[in-house]
Amino acid sequence: MHLDHCISAPFFSWVVGSIFINVLLSPESGLVNKLLEFLGFESVFFMASSKLSRPIVILSGIWRDMGYSAIVYIAAITSIDLSLYEAARIDGAGKFSQIRYITLPGITPIIVTMLLLKVGHFMDFGFERVWIFLSGINQAQIEIFDTFIYRIGLQGAQFAFSTAIGLFKAVVGFILLIGSNSISKRLTEKGLF
Repeated sequence: MHLDHCISAPFFSWVVGSIFINVLLSPESGLVNKLLEFLGFESVFFMASSKLSRPIVILSGIWRDMGYSAIVYIAAITSIDLSLYEAARIDGAGKFSQIRYITLPGITPIIVTMLLLKVGHFMDFGFERVWIFLSGINQAQIEIFDTFIYRIGLQGAQFAFSTAIGLFKAVVGFILLIGSNSISKRLTEKGLF
């Protein structure tokens, strides 16, 4: 199993998410375009727009992975001893002081771990995230390394070139992970290794 699937265990597949987003943003019958027409604006073909297709793909990824991240952070917060909050309230600490001096230091190991796991995949946005939204109209706006490797390497049979691109991605990801880990060790005395 790929590590990315372990750290962003999806609640639903990208196919389901893309169908939902495409139905919502459909130029003819989408809820968003119906609302725009009701308000007197013209219908917009969102996934063909050079300015809108990339933010839509990025925001859909954030929306899809937000649930898992929320569960991880809420679990980390519930592991903090409640007597610390009680003592802070007795001492007169407000909510923001409790967050700053109790909650954030209490979940720092989880924040660092999640950050380092995501930094390792900085160059890897995910093939399936983009492939299901990719069309000839928006290819120039939303194509990423993974879809480019697929097109060039498998469809175009340029195996050496696509291998070099994959190796470049891996090396950059490794350098970012090592650098982020050393910075996190210096700042918080916590790291993955």
